[in-house]
Amino acid sequence: MNKNEEFEVIITDMSDEGAGIGKYAGFTWFVKDAVIGDKVLAGVTKQKKNYGFARLIKVLEPSKDRIEAACPIARQCGGCQLQALSYEGQLRFKENKVLNNLRRLGGFDLEKMQEAGFEILPILGMNEPYYYRNKAQFPVGRNRDGKAIAGFYAGRTHNIIPCTDCMLGCKENKIILETILDHMNRNNIVPYDEIKGTGVLRHVLIRKGRTSKKLMVCLVINTDKYPKLSELTELLLSLKFEDGSSIASISCSVNKEKTNVIMGAKIRNVYGPGYIEDSISCLEDKKLSFRISPLSFYQVNPVQMERLYKTALDFAELSGTENVWDLYCGIGTISLFLAQKAKKVYGVEIIPQAIENAKDNAERNSMDNTEFFVGKAEEVLPEWYKKNPDEKIDVIVVDPPRKGCDEACLKTMAEMSPEKIVYVSCDSATLARDLKFLCANGYELKKVRACDMFPQTVHVECIALLQRVK
Repeated sequence: MNKNEEFEVIITDMSDEGAGIGKYAGFTWFVKDAVIGDKVLAGVTKQKKNYGFARLIKVLEPSKDRIEAACPIARQCGGCQLQALSYEGQLRFKENKVLNNLRRLGGFDLEKMQEAGFEILPILGMNEPYYYRNKAQFPVGRNRDGKAIAGFYAGRTHNIIPCTDCMLGCKENKIILETILDHMNRNNIVPYDEIKGTGVLRHVLIRKGRTSKKLMVCLVINTDKYPKLSELTELLLSLKFEDGSSIASISCSVNKEKTNVIMGAKIRNVYGPGYIEDSISCLEDKKLSFRISPLSFYQVNPVQMERLYKTALDFAELSGTENVWDLYCGIGTISLFLAQKAKKVYGVEIIPQAIENAKDNAERNSMDNTEFFVGKAEEVLPEWYKKNPDEKIDVIVVDPPRKGCDEACLKTMAEMSPEKIVYVSCDSATLARDLKFLCANGYELKKVRACDMFPQTVHVECIALLQRVK
C-alpha cells in the first residue's frame, strides 16, 4: 500500500506503546489513537515487510470501551496512551498483556498450570485513576514567542507540549510551575536548549508526600548557579495550597552533560533538610515512615504501592524465622515491609544516597534486623553468597528496573535455593523471560497478580510467586 492510502480496519488488540492493532490485506497495522473494539478509517504512514503503521482518520464504529479523553492534550502528549479507553477496558488490556507475555515469552501453559493449582489473581485497579502521581519531571523550553514553557514531550519526539496541569500529577504542580515560569520570563532566565547545550533550566522535579503533605522542588540546571535563586525561593515558599500542603525542600541538581539523563549526580540544597517525608500503611494499625531525597527511588503511586507491597508480604508468608534478601531495594520500602515479619532482611541498591536513606529509614522505624549494601545486585549477591555459603536464605524478593535481572543475579538466586522468590516487575516482558530461566532452574510459578500502578498509560506492574521444587 502507498503512503496516505486509506483503509478500514477493526482493532482487536493494542501494542505496548498504546497503538491499536488490526489486520488488513494480510498485514498487521498499528493505528495510533485507536482502541480495542474500534472500527476505523486509517491512513498509511509507513509500511514494512509484514506490518505497517497508520494514523487514525475517523472512528467509523466506536468500541464499547471508547470514551472521551479527560485531558485536552491527550492525543498530542506522549504521557497518557490510554485515556480514550474506559478504565475497565484499560484493566482488561493490562491483565491480558501480562498473561500473554507469560505465554508467548515465558512459554507458560497457563491453563494447564491452573489445573495443577497455579493462581491468576484479579488485577489491582484504582478507585480514582487520576491525580495519583507523587512525582513529576517537567522539561523546560521555549515557545515560538521566546517565552519559557514547561510540559511533556510529544510521543517519540523532544518537542515540548506545554502543560502545567497534568491530570496524573498532584494538583500543586500547576501553581509551582507557573510561578517558576513567570519568574524566568520576568528575569530573562533562558531555558535549556538541548540541541545547542546552552541555557539555564533543564527540568523541574516536583515530589509530594501523600501523608505528610510536604512538597519538594528540585531545579535541574545547566549552570553552577541559578540566577536570582533567593528571590525564586521566597516566591515558592510564599505559595498557598488548598489542602494545606507546603514546600519543605528546594534544591538544585547540576547537570551540564549533553544527555537524555534528567538528574545530575550533584545535588545542592537551597532550602530545607534536603528531603521530604512520607508514610505508608503496612500491618493493621502500623505505619512505616520514609525520607525521600531528589535521587531516591520511591514508587510514584503511593495508593497502589501499599497494595502491591502488602501482596508481596502475603506471597512471602513470613513467620518471623526467615532470612530474606531484597534486591534493588531503593530506599528500603519493601525491605521494611518484610522486616516486620522476618528474622533478618538484607537489601542491595546501586545508588549510594538511596542506601543512606534506607539505613536512615530502618533506624527511624526501629528496624534493627536489616542490613544494606551499596552495589549492583548481580555483583553484591554472588560475593555475599561466596562469603556466607552456610547462611540459609529463605526468601528472595526482587524488584528490578525495566530491563529485568542480570543473568548472573538469576544464577546466584537459583544456587542459593530459597524456598520462595517473590518477583515484583514493572515490565511483564522481562518478567516472563526471567521467570522462564528460574523455572528451568529449580522453581515453579505458583501465583501472579497484575497491579495498575500507572492508570491512563500502557505500563503495568506485576507480582509473581515462585516456589522451590522439592
